[in-house]
Amino acid sequence: MSGWDDFGARRGPSEESGQAVWSAWSTAETQTSPVPPPLWVSPSAPAPVPVPVPGRRVWRVVLVLTATVVLGAGAGGGFWYVTQHRTAAQDQVSATRSAYRTTKDPTGYTVEIPRGWTRAQRQGVKAPVVSYDSPDGTRHLQIFRVSETSPAASLDLAEYARGYGFARQPGYRVLGRASGATWAELAYRYDDPDRGARRVIDHRFTAADGSLYAIHASGPESVSPSLVRGPLTEAVASFCPAGARC
Repeated sequence: MSGWDDFGARRGPSEESGQAVWSAWSTAETQTSPVPPPLWVSPSAPAPVPVPVPGRRVWRVVLVLTATVVLGAGAGGGFWYVTQHRTAAQDQVSATRSAYRTTKDPTGYTVEIPRGWTRAQRQGVKAPVVSYDSPDGTRHLQIFRVSETSPAASLDLAEYARGYGFARQPGYRVLGRASGATWAELAYRYDDPDRGARRVIDHRFTAADGSLYAIHASGPESVSPSLVRGPLTEAVASFCPAGARC
């Protein structure tokens, strides 16, 4: 669906996540004393091999240990970040899901609706129009079946139909359009004579059983666009006609 942030509308078919050890490491050095070779040693025998200096080896150990500690801390920090980020994301998803309920509507489909929203139904020109309204009565979802040949054709008719098209409403202005192979969407605003400025998203799509439906979301122009977009997104993603495999 579109990434628009806006919408609001109402009539016609488009209704409604240890010091000692450190001291030894820091002062250790090689000590040698000149010792005459034994009498049995041949004059041509090689000179004694110097004793290896432990100091360098000790510092290598120090460096390795330090790097291990640093890397371990870094890995631990990365693990903490990923874990916290994942937990936050999961909490957000859980919070979103708990804000909705699955509804089996009597008209023949299953859909996710915000908790606390109330249902109403009336007969439209061609099909029943089901409305789900927010507790304060300012935001709405309307769901109804359409009979045009495609989502795009249905939306075009709803916008321009003589007598009831969206374009005829006071203050009408298109905010965005988008479409895909099986859906079409229009976002706009208008001035309602009784409720003031409104935002609307009208989304028409081909459902899982091949039938065409419209889901129409609206709300005051003054509220956050996400409050209008959110319920529509959930409804479209969860919509499933009775008997269909969704």
